[in-house]
Amino acid sequence: MENTAGRSNMLQFMKLIGQLKRVPRTGWVYRGVKKPESVSDHMYRMAMMSLTITDPTVDKDRCIKLALVHDMAECIVGDIAPTDNISKAEKHRREEEAMKHLTSLLPDGLKQEIYGLWEEYESQSSPEARLVKEFDLLEMILQAHEYEELEGAPGRLQEFFDSTNGRFHHPDVLQLVGSLNEERACHMTDGTKDSGNTQAAGGVTAQPHTTSHTS
Repeated sequence: MENTAGRSNMLQFMKLIGQLKRVPRTGWVYRGVKKPESVSDHMYRMAMMSLTITDPTVDKDRCIKLALVHDMAECIVGDIAPTDNISKAEKHRREEEAMKHLTSLLPDGLKQEIYGLWEEYESQSSPEARLVKEFDLLEMILQAHEYEELEGAPGRLQEFFDSTNGRFHHPDVLQLVGSLNEERACHMTDGTKDSGNTQAAGGVTAQPHTTSHTS
């Protein structure tokens, strides 16, 4: 009977986690991006960033786990953005409640591991958690750049880049950010030439940080 209940709980857990594939990233929705990525999409590429990190001083496996767990609560509470006027304390309370419910469906050991990983990321209490936070921001601006490319609107999502100023520190991440900024600068220059004026680079100046995913 206990095994049957455990299998049922695991199935419910997997169904809840599956909701992440259908929760759109709120920042893109608010900025009118067509077919915005899901939370699951975002976490997948973060996990790949963790897998491909070359720094031997960090625990790569732990980074992958943190990336997969950090937004897990959003399958219940949704992707809460700064413009939703919900305080950080209330956001944390809702996500904590969601994580307790999610992990209650798991067997002991796994329950503690996943909840502990979420707490570690939330508190930024380890080098791995801090690195994965940088991956979170890097993935966001990489996605913003890709949307600008897809829309043919260089600079339109500048506010997402502005919200990350001064928040990258790891050498590997800084290299990727540098490459991204170089590629984006070329696209913005090309866009300006194509339009014959500066309107194509419309989002170059800083905009209010109201819709990004950062907290």
